[in-house]
Amino acid sequence: MRTKIFGTLGPRCHEAALLKKMIEEGMSGVRLNLSHVSLEESSEWLAQWKEASEGRLDLLVDMQGPEMRIGSFEKELEFDEGDRVDVPMRPEVVSFLKEGQEVLLDDGKILARVLRPGEVTSFRMQRSGALSGGKSVKIPGLENTLPALTAHDRKNIQDAKRFGVTGVMQPFVRGAGDLRALRQALLEADAGDIRIFAKIENKRGIAQIEEILEEADWIVIARGDLGNDMNLWELPGAQRTIAAACRKKRVPFIVVTQMLASMEHSPVPTRAEISDIDHAILDGALGVMVTGETAVGDYPVEVMKYLSKTVAEAERYWEYASGKSKKIAF
Repeated sequence: MRTKIFGTLGPRCHEAALLKKMIEEGMSGVRLNLSHVSLEESSEWLAQWKEASEGRLDLLVDMQGPEMRIGSFEKELEFDEGDRVDVPMRPEVVSFLKEGQEVLLDDGKILARVLRPGEVTSFRMQRSGALSGGKSVKIPGLENTLPALTAHDRKNIQDAKRFGVTGVMQPFVRGAGDLRALRQALLEADAGDIRIFAKIENKRGIAQIEEILEEADWIVIARGDLGNDMNLWELPGAQRTIAAACRKKRVPFIVVTQMLASMEHSPVPTRAEISDIDHAILDGALGVMVTGETAVGDYPVEVMKYLSKTVAEAERYWEYASGKSKKIAF
């Protein structure tokens, strides 16, 4: 199989025995989200991964990057549509908030309107839901000027080689400068051989895709936040635009987000999800990735089974359609 298949480490998917089963089903690497934890704090999980993979498979780490986030708090906030809710905000976010502004929280799950900005910001909630600390903040139309790397990111980069990291995923890439900053940090950490995966998560990243391709080892079409930066019905076209640019420059790319989202709580996927995976491969993706499906989902082994078998079938069809195979049977 030419396509790389990535799962995500998490509370439901970090023990060596389970990871071995996932590898047997076709998983060729894992992602570790470092938005809220460090490599050092994840050392037990990483030891389990090293045992399961025998140190021969990819370990990708996802940085914090220039993403804006709410502050920390202990108890989850639950609310109904129309409720007024006070939410602590990280200092670097406060200056971007304006009264009356619409804000998306927690990867776009929650829509809220700013009533009073500040270190504790009052919102009028436009959707019912729940919110926990550290979740993302998206302000539609805002030009994000935060530095590419946080202090937290730089510490993890210093530790990357020691923990066997093979690739660093840089979020919200806005141009070549973000990747040059990451490359320099890796060189300073004596980790220049670690590959850079540029996550395209907003319109600015699409607009600058040509210069980003010059600096990236891989591109990640991260459809979660990308879908928050445009109308959802525009997202498939954006995905294909990025894919075409990658094919032209011969830069490999990964497609991620909600590929098998229904399988967080179901042992089988939807037909639409299977078709989505197939389309990604036929568009030229050399990698697919699941996140919550394995990190917190109920069926991580089954997720890998359906993902790898769908990828294999898509590759088989691609060989037939390109004339490399003379027949295809069902």
